[in-house]
Amino acid sequence: MSILLTFRIAVKALNRNKMRTMLTMLGMIIGVGAVITMVALGRGAQAAIEDQIKGAGTNTVTVFPGSSMTMGVSMGQGSSSRLMPADAVALRALPDLAYVAEAVISRQQIVASNQNTNSSIVGTTVDFVAVKSWPMKFGAFFTEQDVQSAAKVIALGVNVADLLFGEGVDPTGESVRVRNHVVKVIGVMAPKGASSSGQNQDDAVFMPYTTVQKKLSGQQNLHYILASATSADRIAQASAAVKNTLRTTHDLGLGQEDDFSVLTQDDMVAMRTQTTSTLTSLLAAIAGVSLLVGGIGIMNIMLVSVTERTREIGLRMAIGARGSDVLYQFLVEAVLISLVGGGLGIAAGFGAAEFMKWFRAWPAEIPTDTIILAFGVAAGIGIFFGYYPARKAAALDPIEALRFE
Repeated sequence: MSILLTFRIAVKALNRNKMRTMLTMLGMIIGVGAVITMVALGRGAQAAIEDQIKGAGTNTVTVFPGSSMTMGVSMGQGSSSRLMPADAVALRALPDLAYVAEAVISRQQIVASNQNTNSSIVGTTVDFVAVKSWPMKFGAFFTEQDVQSAAKVIALGVNVADLLFGEGVDPTGESVRVRNHVVKVIGVMAPKGASSSGQNQDDAVFMPYTTVQKKLSGQQNLHYILASATSADRIAQASAAVKNTLRTTHDLGLGQEDDFSVLTQDDMVAMRTQTTSTLTSLLAAIAGVSLLVGGIGIMNIMLVSVTERTREIGLRMAIGARGSDVLYQFLVEAVLISLVGGGLGIAAGFGAAEFMKWFRAWPAEIPTDTIILAFGVAAGIGIFFGYYPARKAAALDPIEALRFE
């Protein structure tokens, strides 16, 4: 029997019970659709993470207080468990670092006329914008002189500026109140988007770190140090030099654990994408269970179909059909159900991913290899779960089949 004839017979057989065929496909549609949606959202999240970290600056090396195992929770054994301005001064002497910026964080209420907002204040230095490759929308960033004199000046994130002074308005030269201090607005940052930590940088404001330490937080330690290597191929050397320098400034002896953490861009990408990949794989595996259920449903319906068509099978064998012809026919029916269900599932997955992008602004990305894999898995499920019913049909005795009531 030709492949085309087998295909036509299989299609006619499935069309006899359209409702049952559609219900059988439903398991495949749900399973494939769920897997496609999970993979699309996971891949989209990974791409968004990479974009965020690239947007954090080029060739960046970030230093946090606390051991690398706990990221600041459990400290090392050294004499210092904090980052201090002296650490940043020591790092500036390293030839592999182009820029070094101290950073302290203080969350404060910022008031302008009848508007106010609670924002994260990043106290830093002039090198901050160089490390971040962050231009200004209006005005200018503060200067080294502002840092040395602990000047009461502030550069606003674009979202904060729009909220306090109106969208698109240049507030340079205006004043805002931070706690009990009147602070002069010297500029507005260009839109930047989310940082490597996932927080929107446009919601932050920026002041000299000395101003934040002396007038707002009262603390002398730094929350982190942000640096930039001289080039991409010097990042590893820069990271190693930073570790060696800080071990010296923190008086850490041989065998003592680092009481700080040094992360490069690649480290941050690896950490966040590993988490996202693990979560995506877990969700895809859970969704894959419905594929298994769909395959069992196909086998169940095909067994029912074999029982219902026993006399038909016996008649075909009696007039010359071989067992292999019967096997191929039922196998083609099972694969057709799987492939059509898989195709509809892919379409459903596309639709669900696009809906999430529109409804929740969640990034989604469906690579071609996932679509090809989905069709391959659907065909494999059809063959695997359809083989037993097809084999059972092919093994029927024609005489006994014709007697079947």
